[in-house]
Amino acid sequence: MKIVIDAMGGDYAPENVIAGVVEAIKEFQVSIALVGQQDRVEAELKKHSYPRDMVEIVHAPEVVAMDDHAVASIRQKKNSSITIGMGLLKKGGYDAFVSAGNTGAVVAASTFVLGMIPGVDRPGIGCVIPSLKEFNLMIDMGANTAAKPEHLLQYAKMAKVYVQEVIGRSNPKVALLNIGEEEGKGTGLEKEAYKLLEEKEPAFIGNVEANEIYTGKADCIVCDGYVGNVALKVSEGLMESVGILMKREIMRNPIAIFGAFLLKSTLSRAKKSIDYAEYGGAPLLGVDGLVLISHGRSSPKAIKNAIRQAKREIEHNILVKIKEVL
Repeated sequence: MKIVIDAMGGDYAPENVIAGVVEAIKEFQVSIALVGQQDRVEAELKKHSYPRDMVEIVHAPEVVAMDDHAVASIRQKKNSSITIGMGLLKKGGYDAFVSAGNTGAVVAASTFVLGMIPGVDRPGIGCVIPSLKEFNLMIDMGANTAAKPEHLLQYAKMAKVYVQEVIGRSNPKVALLNIGEEEGKGTGLEKEAYKLLEEKEPAFIGNVEANEIYTGKADCIVCDGYVGNVALKVSEGLMESVGILMKREIMRNPIAIFGAFLLKSTLSRAKKSIDYAEYGGAPLLGVDGLVLISHGRSSPKAIKNAIRQAKREIEHNILVKIKEVL
């Protein structure tokens, strides 16, 4: 098993990326191909102790910036860490690709270089999210903002396989994210998608509203990329703001400080359950290869857990099982 890592991807690359890679090698015993500017990668690796036979360095002189135009960056920077890394995965001998870099560029490179799984028209970014009943998968979180009803059906089928194999949930339920539970709610897309899912997806349970995303009512929640990305960013902002507000209010009252001290372990567990770093990476489903996209602000722990997630996908042969379903 060898996983390709975009060493230059993310706001804190290559420092955080390489620190996370070293942790993953020690904990998961996986071989890694680090793709990036060789001098910077080697300089960071020297700061760590690790088994050198488990790390390969592949030089990529160019870097796709976080604000680069997605498609243009792939065409103009053919020697970037994203493009070269994707080429390694396509070539064979490598099992997955992980990047915390420019999401649009990763999606574009995956589509152009790897191509699509037969039966899938557009890729979708899946996001493992915590709920009151463990974990759900929501798709799409921003890869396809011009979705058609058939794309949402394809997302539903891929999400079911992912939830069954990687998350470990038998008989997952599928729902459509909408502004109401009634069948006639939503735009033309949601109305048509509802009919298609009802007709062709036996696990479909109907619409769910945004306030039910985290309740666990559905194991797989499908939506177009525009709606999914907005929902994700609102959730991230809310979680961060609530954390700051709680800390601010606790620090104003000595009794509250003492209470927080007594609840320290409970609060730590709660924080861990909603921390994106615990999940590491979002699978890009639909492309003909295993690709995970991590948060641009990924910490070493987030990178390590993205590699853990990639390892689970490889072990569960998720790509082959999605192809079988489609």
